Amino acid sequence: MTRVACIDIGTVTARLAVADVEGGRVVRLSKRSEICNLGEGVDAAGRLSEAAMGRVLACVRAYAGMAREAGAQAACCTLTSAARDAENSGVIEGELRALGLSPETIPGQVEGTLTFLGVAQDFPGRRILVADNGGGSTELALGSLGEDGALDLDFVRSVDVGCRRLTEKFLSAAPLPSPDDLARAHAFAADAFAPAVAAGRLRAAGTDGASDASPEALVVCGGTVTSLVAIDARLEPYDPARVHLAHLSRGRVAELEALLAGLTAEERAQLPGLQPKRAPVMLGGAVAVSELMAQTGFPELQASESDLLFGLAITAAATLEGAPSPVSWRPEMRPLR
Repeated sequence: MTRVACIDIGTVTARLAVADVEGGRVVRLSKRSEICNLGEGVDAAGRLSEAAMGRVLACVRAYAGMAREAGAQAACCTLTSAARDAENSGVIEGELRALGLSPETIPGQVEGTLTFLGVAQDFPGRRILVADNGGGSTELALGSLGEDGALDLDFVRSVDVGCRRLTEKFLSAAPLPSPDDLARAHAFAADAFAPAVAAGRLRAAGTDGASDASPEALVVCGGTVTSLVAIDARLEPYDPARVHLAHLSRGRVAELEALLAGLTAEERAQLPGLQPKRAPVMLGGAVAVSELMAQTGFPELQASESDLLFGLAITAAATLEGAPSPVSWRPEMRPLR
């Protein structure tokens, strides 16, 4: 059994996973997450702010210590949409290297593939569409995972629709968004998702535009969808066992979006099930999920707690063991001392 640490730095959240992996399967995984908002202001400025980088570095410094204490043999560190978009991402990469890590800003194609690998562990042999709805982008991946653990991916694409991107573009000018603000956010998301849905033939089986190769299920991961499930169930405290693989209908997602749209960020922060720090971007995330379901035609989704961190852990363990990588990429592993 191989114990690895994986640090993923997203647009909104920085996360740590310490995982035990055996035979290409995650046997045990513990996660920590902190909303650091690395991507704050990036959509407009094209740069990471000093304050945002400082928050992330303080968080990751603590994560590295936790990983050592947990007995992880080595760690990998990935950055995603915010770092891809920022012209000064080399600055935070340098600071992370000074902490003893080997940071990698990964392309959307790699991010989507790793996420699919993690999510599909719960759906062996099924043809699914996996959507990782993050702060700056949504990764879409269509395919299946064989019983032998082999990936069969037909389509992977990163689309620039995320909760922070939509919030900063359309939903932050006033405490309460206007109907026009919401309409423009939906139109932006629809225009971004539609070409990917058409190119990947991602329409749900049995709907207009579907094909023989259409996915049979939509599985969504990320802080927005897990928060929607938690709000819907009024989970206090948050219970990942009740969120993982929970179903939400398209109609219920629309109702939750309407609820969020009628509240200020301060009022959203009081909702049972929602992390207060996520409140400012939660409506943008709901718009993204709602529009994704509309464009793909799925009447319901399943939420997944098994996300990029699961896929990253499997790939990191294979790298340490000298085994073939399950994806066409290997993380840079740094021993923890």
